[in-house]
Amino acid sequence: MPGINDALDPELATAFAAMPKAANGTLLDLSDIPGLRARMRAARAHLAPAPADPRVTIETLRIPRADRTELEVVLYRPAGAGHALPALVWFHAGAQVLGDNARDDDAYHTALALDLGRVLAAVVYRLAPETPAPGAAEDGYLAYTHLVEHAAEHRIDPHRIGLAGASGGGAPAAATALMVRDRHAVRPCSLSLLYPMLDDRLESPSSFEAVSEVVFTRTDMRLAWAAVLGDRLDTDDVHPYSAPGRATDLAGLPDTFVAVAQFDVLRDEGIDFARRLTAAGVPVDLHLYARAFHAWDRFAATSALARSFEQTWHAFLRRSLHG
Repeated sequence: MPGINDALDPELATAFAAMPKAANGTLLDLSDIPGLRARMRAARAHLAPAPADPRVTIETLRIPRADRTELEVVLYRPAGAGHALPALVWFHAGAQVLGDNARDDDAYHTALALDLGRVLAAVVYRLAPETPAPGAAEDGYLAYTHLVEHAAEHRIDPHRIGLAGASGGGAPAAATALMVRDRHAVRPCSLSLLYPMLDDRLESPSSFEAVSEVVFTRTDMRLAWAAVLGDRLDTDDVHPYSAPGRATDLAGLPDTFVAVAQFDVLRDEGIDFARRLTAAGVPVDLHLYARAFHAWDRFAATSALARSFEQTWHAFLRRSLHG
């Protein structure tokens, strides 16, 4: 967006200026989801594979669904840990329409597992529009309950499992937490929502701020929700399992971490969700990062602002998962 560089943190402004832009000046254009997927696959095909890190073992689980298809969950485990470890069930970013291969993000998953000293379980949840909501959340629930029920087999502590989602992954992460509560499964010890996509109505003030349209526009978010909800978009027929921002009862959810960026269409729906969690008696760590844009920790991973965020979030995870 013209002029946004002056408002951003200098390191983030430099990173943003160097990245290729869509025609409207943002980083992501969701007007052609199949085409964007194809371009992303082509770009990844030209990248050299990341070297394997011997400090982490990687195992792919294939968990049967009721319809006889299989859910893929990739476990990243610090090598040499013979005892049961805490685990973090991870829901990747991608507006719920992008990201079908957890191994594309091996370096990030490996770093998380090593830094936190726990198993990172990356859920390859089904994407929209091929699978409308709440398919992704049902995948999250299946992954979480499988790890709880098979904890001994995977050397995981079933009472030290957290849920975490970034951007589009925030919706299935939060919906999984709601499902676990409603179905009386073993309670997760934490929920982390990083600049989350939660509310299909897109009525918060930040969703109308032109200056917040850095990574994507309100129109892009609406296109993503149209893919997720289909003909339920713009109706009252949307369950919180499909759009957690619509939940009216948030009591009983686990301790929650919410991080949002100043220049982000999704900023205020994340803040509102945190506010309503607090009103429901849920302990919440809410962090608003000034001069940052959506997913700054990934787009400007070496910046001081990204490192500050990671230290804060990882400290929360260590407290919640290790006690």
